[in-house]
Amino acid sequence: MPRAEAVTEDALLDGRVTLRQPAVGYRAAIDPVLLAAAVPASGRDQVLDVGAGVGAAALCLATRLPEVRVVGIEKQRDLVRLGAQNAAASGLAERIDMLVGDIARPPPRLEPRSFDHVMANPPFFESGRGRPPPDLAKAAAHIEGEAGVAAWVKYALAMVRDGGTVTLIHRADRLADLLALLTARAGEVVIFPLWSHEPFRVEPGRPAKRVILRARTGSKAPLRLAAGIVLHEADGRYTEAAEAVLRGGAALRL
Repeated sequence: MPRAEAVTEDALLDGRVTLRQPAVGYRAAIDPVLLAAAVPASGRDQVLDVGAGVGAAALCLATRLPEVRVVGIEKQRDLVRLGAQNAAASGLAERIDMLVGDIARPPPRLEPRSFDHVMANPPFFESGRGRPPPDLAKAAAHIEGEAGVAAWVKYALAMVRDGGTVTLIHRADRLADLLALLTARAGEVVIFPLWSHEPFRVEPGRPAKRVILRARTGSKAPLRLAAGIVLHEADGRYTEAAEAVLRGGAALRL
């Protein structure tokens, strides 16, 4: 467990979510909030959060949907403990279970095809590409280890029920790989760009660097490119649409 002085207490969704997380290493920012906002869960749906970290996405999803239950799996035990603490501090302990495990060694109690939805924020970078961060925990969150993105997608698809969804957030430059993996076993794929600024207004031609991808198993609906969301105004402030998600807890309409 990280020492008390090595943990900060932060907040998400305008203070409705308490987030204790390591002061050094990977720290949750807006990606897990956006990921959770893109999951089309409802009612008493069961959701699996793969690579849950300290539970940021799980907490945001459970806060937005008061009956949904979320299971988060994370291989770093210290983060699992923090995730459980965060669920308790946010009043969500009865609907969020944090378990130790990863896609190579998942918790044995989790059965394939037992979730209505699966969400994940896989490491962005392939192993051997670029210089890894000096902090080991941060490196594990950003760079693929023994399991590459294909293994993440395969596991997510294996855990979701027929007709359920898999939602991922990733770099746009990995889109070709991700689409090939998803369309081989699912349909109704939606590509949802995350624009840093209004396209062609600030730095014309600046591309979206990240995307949200969502697919539905058992569907034959065609791929769709959504308009996405613009995150920042020209002066750097969050847009009204981004504020609605990041502070208000609104869902993203893919």
